[in-house]
Amino acid sequence: MGFAEPTPIQLRAFPIILAGKDLVGTAQTGTGKTAAFALPILTILGHHGKFRCLVLEPTRELAAQVETAFRDYGRFTDLRATVVHGGVGYGKQRQDLKQGVDVVIATPGRLLDHLEQGTLHFRDVTILVLDEVDRMLDMGFLPDVRRIVEKISRDRQTLLFSATLPPEIERLAAWVLREPELVEIGVRRSPAETVTHAVYPVAAEQKFDLLMVLLERTNFDSALIFSRTKHGADRIAHKLKNGNHSVAVLHSNRTQRERIEALEGFKSGKYEVMVATDIAARGLDIAGVSHVINYDVPEHPEDYVHRIGRTGRAQNVGDAFTLINGEEVGALQAIEHFIGQKIPRIKLESFPYLYTALFEPEAASGGKRAIGGGRTHRGYSFGRRRR
Repeated sequence: MGFAEPTPIQLRAFPIILAGKDLVGTAQTGTGKTAAFALPILTILGHHGKFRCLVLEPTRELAAQVETAFRDYGRFTDLRATVVHGGVGYGKQRQDLKQGVDVVIATPGRLLDHLEQGTLHFRDVTILVLDEVDRMLDMGFLPDVRRIVEKISRDRQTLLFSATLPPEIERLAAWVLREPELVEIGVRRSPAETVTHAVYPVAAEQKFDLLMVLLERTNFDSALIFSRTKHGADRIAHKLKNGNHSVAVLHSNRTQRERIEALEGFKSGKYEVMVATDIAARGLDIAGVSHVINYDVPEHPEDYVHRIGRTGRAQNVGDAFTLINGEEVGALQAIEHFIGQKIPRIKLESFPYLYTALFEPEAASGGKRAIGGGRTHRGYSFGRRRR
């Protein structure tokens, strides 16, 4: 499967999990976290055809992604894994559960539905994985998580993974875990050095016009555009399609079929642009994203690091553009304080700005060194956009 050596989190997590101990892992996406818990779990379980491992994920996409990983890693074993999430019918899920599975990867809401319907039970569950718990907190899932945990025997092994550990998650961990080992890998406040960053100040009513100019002037392979809201994502995508761009949309109001088609189409190159919300795109492993564009400044500074982590992966270079209007200056300053670096403001030549008060005196020179390794910014020397 292309593994040459374990990543740092795998190196530290494997012996802890294999020893049957509880674990708290603070790890970012792209650190090999899924394999860090999936591989030792497959080793521990053996095959009995009983539901003995539950993995909770915040979104359908993550649940499907982790289920695929379990299938791939367990290809030469008799272990069976299935995924349980909303957005699709109950029929196939009931059938899979009835036939017997060893691992269930689920989102909280649909899992509780199956529990209430008597489709599954937790009598044999010995391993519980709570993944991306910080995002579950953001989505308001912690009460559901607590309801689920209460139904599982205390005589279990529990693994909790979260990019951050705010007080609410620390309280959950203290309640859920027993003498856990702490593994902190890939926890960063600063962006990866393979990513170059730039801020493009613009009036709110000119944001989309500036986005179109950026896309036309930038030489990009694939671009992931983030919107704060589902309605905003739909609006941006609609306008981009009218501008002759091939666009996919990813947010929680899309059907499961639409979400799968969007992801597969973006990964294959069918779509050159994907517009997404934070929650839908969190943790997704999408290779080859050359540009991340923050159409809206993220509400939480941590989300900036998560967003731009979609590019510059596996030592590839990437670019992160952030469009800001006057009302978003405070949010941008919070991000700069969080990452401990100032992001250069860039002024596009020949763009008809309504006002330029947001620019710093040196921003228009184009000679500012961007954070992220000091590379020449592909957005500075514009070329024809690749198709």
